[in-house]
Amino acid sequence: MSDSKIEGKSEQDERSHKQIRVVGAAIVRDGKVMCAQRGGGKQLSGKWEFPGGKIEPHETPREALHREIEEELLCEVEIGDEVCTDSYDYDFGTVTLTVFVCHLLAGEPRRTEHQEFRWLTPADMPTLDWAPADHKAVKLISAMRF
Repeated sequence: MSDSKIEGKSEQDERSHKQIRVVGAAIVRDGKVMCAQRGGGKQLSGKWEFPGGKIEPHETPREALHREIEEELLCEVEIGDEVCTDSYDYDFGTVTLTVFVCHLLAGEPRRTEHQEFRWLTPADMPTLDWAPADHKAVKLISAMRF
């Protein structure tokens, strides 16, 4: 009997568990970080996250983030240092999130998918109800100064 069967998961469950690679932008302006609240009707609706999205098969994480920010926020960012990569097992699949510190280059972020934006100091970020995949990045960024 395989280890996965011993733990109560069949091999088919293991194969069908979706792997989702995503990127997020910790956009910094005037010492504050933009936090985005997920819109209604979506998985994790109402949770806070770093804006971004899925990495397409042909993209690097940085390429995906640049594209996602242009599509989702209608602005352009400079992608800086990687904060971290962390994974979280949701019921719909395993999300592996890579977060980068970013700075606005052009335009003002506009809401196309999120219900709210807040610009918070890093220390205030943990007060929001973040999506679980974002927790490690929030903890690391909350200790930073910009």
